Amino acid sequence: MLSQTSQYALRTVLHLARLPRGERVAAVDLAHTIGIPGNYLSKTMHQLARADVVASTRGKGGGFVLARPASRITLAEVVAPFQEMGERTCLLGRASCSDARPCPAHARWKQVAEQVAVFFSRTTIADLLELPPDHPAAESAGIVKKSSRRSHETLSHG
Repeated sequence: MLSQTSQYALRTVLHLARLPRGERVAAVDLAHTIGIPGNYLSKTMHQLARADVVASTRGKGGGFVLARPASRITLAEVVAPFQEMGERTCLLGRASCSDARPCPAHARWKQVAEQVAVFFSRTTIADLLELPPDHPAAESAGIVKKSSRRSHETLSHG
């Protein structure tokens, strides 16, 4: 559903949102921490900066930081530079699929796609940060890395 670039962007913005306010992180450090190729992430971050999701500073002590509080950044804003959430592709691969010429899945898929678009426009980065670290969705959203979660479990149960 989301392009790989959109997934990387969301994971990175979530990571930045967990940092102390104003703490800047270099793209290379973000890439290493999150496990994303450095050059790829750098390009992604610059697109997010143009979209006013993150702010960047060059030079010593520079790096990336959220441009606004996490409570004022929607998921739609994070993925918008990389894909259009309202744009639907035909589930059956038809080149032309519309209300006028629908495929067999069109009506049902249209409803789901509209719900997804609403979710992305109404859900903020802060909303995702409210998930507890042991929530199953936290790991898949990139809020907790698998290895650090296991380390935490080992320390707390060991």
